[in-house]
Amino acid sequence: MREALGAAAPDLLLLPFQDFPPDHVTGWRDGAPYANAQFRADILDWRRRLAAAAGTRFALFDTDTLRFAAALFGAWLAGKTVYLPSDALPDTCRALQAEVDGFIGDFEQQWRPLGAGESPLPAAGDDGSDDGAAWPPLPAAFAGLVVYTSGSTGRAQAIPKTLSQMVCEVATLEALFGPTLGRAEIVATVSHQHIYGLLFKVLWPIAAGRAVHAQSAFFPEDLKRIVPPRPWALLSSPAHLKRFPEQPTRPDAAQLRAVFSSGGPLPAEASRQTWQLFGHRPLEIYGSSETGGIAWRQPHHEPGLRRESWQTMPAVHVRTDAEGALEVRSPHLPDDAWFTMADRAEMNEDGFILRGRADRIVKLEEKRISLDQIERLLAAGPLVAEARVLVHEGKRGRAFIAAFAVPTAAGHALLARHGKPALNAALRALLAGAVEGIALPRLWRYLDAMPVNAQGKITVAALAALLEPPSPPSPSPQRPTMPEVTELLRTGEEARLSLRVPENLLYFEGHFPGSPILPGVVQTDWALALGRRCFALPPRFLGVAALKFQRVITPGATVTLELQYDAAKAALSFRLHSGSGQHASGRFLLGPQ
Repeated sequence: MREALGAAAPDLLLLPFQDFPPDHVTGWRDGAPYANAQFRADILDWRRRLAAAAGTRFALFDTDTLRFAAALFGAWLAGKTVYLPSDALPDTCRALQAEVDGFIGDFEQQWRPLGAGESPLPAAGDDGSDDGAAWPPLPAAFAGLVVYTSGSTGRAQAIPKTLSQMVCEVATLEALFGPTLGRAEIVATVSHQHIYGLLFKVLWPIAAGRAVHAQSAFFPEDLKRIVPPRPWALLSSPAHLKRFPEQPTRPDAAQLRAVFSSGGPLPAEASRQTWQLFGHRPLEIYGSSETGGIAWRQPHHEPGLRRESWQTMPAVHVRTDAEGALEVRSPHLPDDAWFTMADRAEMNEDGFILRGRADRIVKLEEKRISLDQIERLLAAGPLVAEARVLVHEGKRGRAFIAAFAVPTAAGHALLARHGKPALNAALRALLAGAVEGIALPRLWRYLDAMPVNAQGKITVAALAALLEPPSPPSPSPQRPTMPEVTELLRTGEEARLSLRVPENLLYFEGHFPGSPILPGVVQTDWALALGRRCFALPPRFLGVAALKFQRVITPGATVTLELQYDAAKAALSFRLHSGSGQHASGRFLLGPQ
């Protein structure tokens, strides 16, 4: 079953970077090279610290990819299993506390995280030297990693991975895409705290000797800044690729070698726009946290050519069961048994086509309802660009369908002219002829973009949070000075918030009579105040840079605030945008008291 995947593929177990010369560039941080000699030293530092630490299970979270990689390999050399949370939020840490013996990296001090750079006594038999004895081969059967499902179908589940599984994945990726990349450097918009980012942004490039950029490019401005004047490849997700064509900031794609996308289906229009923007057809990767990579495709966009089927990766076998669910057998799995996916598929001569989730049939009042069908019908109409639906339980325990939609330009126009009831009615009418009455959504939420986590995944929890009732109004007669805030995403360095601007906001008074708009100074004040809620920012305000105001914000508007905190530079970047386009952006410069 575990066929050879090519002699040229690097063997991760042998730590191939130990044979690279000291001046080999492992990665780049803020434009400065990070050499292999320093990488090896950082790994050994982590090995010494962890070998002296009690316990065998450690949670690792670090937003810097190069620091993360050094800690990861150091932990494995010390015989520690690494748990990979998607964030370092308090609830996540509390859940991890019952599973791990310690924390490594960017965790709050209350979790007492271990840090690199200290100098404990070497473990027995460890003289701290960087020679052949310091780099023993890693054991193939060692369960060195525990990853978590994204939560897109409910509560996240822990999934152990042996090092041999990851060795097979790295060899597979190099066999498939290594010749295309050559020496291209890896630039990413996604986090390495997930199996997709871990493989494509850490294990594969480091094993193959490709330089990795330490910071992720969550915003288009970041991508333009990070892109090197050398060959590079973009590691991204549908959530990011769908946003790039709308932005005025464009990276230099002259030396781009490939664009990868994973984490969910990439809509055909987003794929076509990515091709137009970057000059490359995206390489889409299909898989899951449980299975690793399963298949890939690179759709055509020329007139008359249909989207290509998924092609299985080397040594991966697929079939469908009696219900049409996809089954997988792969060296990326822990054994040779067939694994049943939650996706339906149709096999053909070119591979297979996905036909929606097999587990998204629900029962309401004894009626079988396909959530996939409702989403497809909404997105097929002229008013909705993207849709998600879920079953929501009301106050009296009665379940019903709730819908979340990103309107098209036509949908936004209808919403602006006639309000939410008109758009609700139009979409219900679109569905009425195709689904049971009980399946018609009773709650609607219209968004500028779907809420996603750091891996670009739309999660049930994030959608359900949008249905929470707003806090009861204050009994104070004073007019509000802040927007109604809904958190869509928050990690250690990025946050996305939905802001509804109250019609009776105090700051509309006198600005301007008859045509009120939100003052720019209020927009910046909100961005900094909400940034302080999301991150532990330095207390002193030093100034604001690159401040731009492009579109006005009017009473009752709903806008999205995107924040990114760069702790190393003590800078908080913000961007306000909506379906109308970008409203404002800038960067706060901060410092100690």
